[in-house]
Amino acid sequence: MKLYYSPLACSLADHIALLEAGVPFERESVNLKTKRTASGADFNDVTRKGYVPALVLDSGEILTENIAVLDWLATEYPTLGIPGNLGRTRVLEALVFISTEVHRSFKPMWHASSETQKAQARATISKLLDILSERLAGNYLFGATPSVADFYLFVMLLWAERFDVGIPPPFVALRRRMASRPAVQAAMRQEGLISLIDSEANAHTREECDHVTG
Repeated sequence: MKLYYSPLACSLADHIALLEAGVPFERESVNLKTKRTASGADFNDVTRKGYVPALVLDSGEILTENIAVLDWLATEYPTLGIPGNLGRTRVLEALVFISTEVHRSFKPMWHASSETQKAQARATISKLLDILSERLAGNYLFGATPSVADFYLFVMLLWAERFDVGIPPPFVALRRRMASRPAVQAAMRQEGLISLIDSEANAHTREECDHVTG
């Protein structure tokens, strides 16, 4: 398999999922402005949509759209999903909410927008994350182990930190928990996001010190 990604884009979730699954795959970064890959190829030859993720399967089939790629990975590698009759449906429910509501609401942050629009976006995102946090069933969204929905959520929580969006305390803990996972750290190092890992580690250390001295 081969994953086409862009650093800190939503494709980071797929990058993490592949590493968590422990399967061999190739990866190549994409400049979303120029549509050129790290090797100099035209990304439009991979997908005319021109955005990540794009996952080339061993069969040569190409999957696009983050929800579809993550759903395929969770189906192919069950440890990335959750069990039960409604397991896949619940994961899809979370993925759709994260994509169509939370992810979409970040648009003013990534594009030229007024401060008023950005403030409104922050308020909207905070409210949406509050709603999602009510479904937290343990250390992760569905219990003791993370699913592909947690990987996507983690990316949104990194964006929230970048754009100074308030998030509920349970998700602060989830973000730090995710950042400590070896697969997450490996993906972030590959994408050149090591400073974000260090930031999370320092925040966790300060929290532990505050707890001891408080």
